[in-house]
Amino acid sequence: MRDARLKEYGRDILQNETYGTLENYIQHGRVTVLEHSLRVAETSLRISDFCRKRFRWSCREREMVRGALLHDYFLYDWHEKGKGHRLHGFTHAAAALNNARKDYVLTRCEEEIIHKHMFPLNVTRVPMCREAWIVTMADKYCSLIETIAMRK
Repeated sequence: MRDARLKEYGRDILQNETYGTLENYIQHGRVTVLEHSLRVAETSLRISDFCRKRFRWSCREREMVRGALLHDYFLYDWHEKGKGHRLHGFTHAAAALNNARKDYVLTRCEEEIIHKHMFPLNVTRVPMCREAWIVTMADKYCSLIETIAMRK
């Protein structure tokens, strides 16, 4: 991990045995869900740092990092045919939130990040806090880069 804040804010998540299983699931190309989630958290911190310096926006970094780490905590391989994952893009945020609630005590902000990170695909789940918007943007950016990289 390049940013010490990830380890500081997400220590209990990163040390959780169930969270470690994200290494077994592919997200985009050859990128695992674990790698993707770490990238989204790191990118969210970079966006937050930029916004703080450029616009003097404050951000709840701890909640943002934790929400980013858990945003894809759905715990299944969405690429498996015939397993009911055809609508994964629309359903996995709710699955991730349910799983996260079982394993962690979440703040309202962390729940919002996890549940609404698929906006605008899920048009009815509009992020309402700054941290959720940042993670949503970071997720789209990382997903795009990972998808393009897998094609090269």
